[in-house]
Amino acid sequence: MRIHFRTSLISLMVLIFCVSAWISVPSFAQSSEESAELQLLRRQFDNLSHQISQLQKSIDDVLWHDRVGDLAIIDKVRIFGPPRWKEDNPTAQGAGNPVKFHAYAFIPRDLDPNRKYPLLVFPHGGVHSNFSTSYTHIVRELIAQGYVVVAPEYRGSTGYGGGMYRLIDYGGLEIEDTFASRNYMLENYSFLDDKRIGILGWSHGGLHTLMNIFSHPIAYQAAYAGVPVSDLIARMGYKTQGYRELYSADYHIGKTAYEDVQEYRRRSPAWNADKLQTPLLIHTNTSDEDVNVLEVEHLIKSLQAAKKSFEYEIFQNAPGGHSFDRLDTRQAREIRLKIYRFLARHLHPEHTFKSVAELAKASYRHP
Repeated sequence: MRIHFRTSLISLMVLIFCVSAWISVPSFAQSSEESAELQLLRRQFDNLSHQISQLQKSIDDVLWHDRVGDLAIIDKVRIFGPPRWKEDNPTAQGAGNPVKFHAYAFIPRDLDPNRKYPLLVFPHGGVHSNFSTSYTHIVRELIAQGYVVVAPEYRGSTGYGGGMYRLIDYGGLEIEDTFASRNYMLENYSFLDDKRIGILGWSHGGLHTLMNIFSHPIAYQAAYAGVPVSDLIARMGYKTQGYRELYSADYHIGKTAYEDVQEYRRRSPAWNADKLQTPLLIHTNTSDEDVNVLEVEHLIKSLQAAKKSFEYEIFQNAPGGHSFDRLDTRQAREIRLKIYRFLARHLHPEHTFKSVAELAKASYRHP
């Protein structure tokens, strides 16, 4: 049965690849009828891609219980954030309603409900991505220290259909979805300490971390931003046209940085650095192939110019590039140990790792 399912999925993916290649070939002599058929085929292909993404997400949800279930009780809740940034039809039925989204809650199995525990908010990275089991080792490491973790699948996340995908609001109201997940946890779990709340994330999750503490400075007691997207204006300059089109799509910002530089500035942490009040640690890497170090250097210089107190480290050509401190290597674990010690100084979890070996033991299931 497993072999049959896998074979069917592979066949389906091959078919999608072939169709994708075919519909991407330009035609210089298309009739209006052919053009309409091609547009229909593209829409069907887009829908099929989202359906496969939903299937992948469903499978990954099962894997969460397999990979973390020995340490944590895992809930997947459905909550809401602010209404969408711009409505296609402001007078339509349902216009102005809050945006509904899912969030994962990871609660240590050995938790005593009569005591208080620190909360970590953990937004995922990616322009369009989700909180997948690629974060297994980090979630296990956090749970082993006694943190409760919430991971929001904010607007624009994949695995929830085309409608959710097109709600993307990068650096905008998605930030409030992450904040809403924090608030949900405090409202629904009495064992959380509202004076010990942290937030951490990498890449786009690092942008979420920064924009959350800038927008809600008294809501968090500590923050870690790893290789954070920091300046969308600079980013639009060194990325490809295909990447830029993710932002200028009509369902997203709808304009390029050239057409509306202030909108891109509004969504960029480096241009909001004067708002920092929360204890903050920033890491970046000179060999990062995704978030060029120049973005994070701009953020660091902006914080310094605003005379803000924070900690940072620029790693020189650390192996792993963008993922340098999320790998399973000893060096990556040593860096994560630094991160956890920083968070522990402010959030005081039940347990702290005394060594890299202790951290490594918590990362995965062991016989």
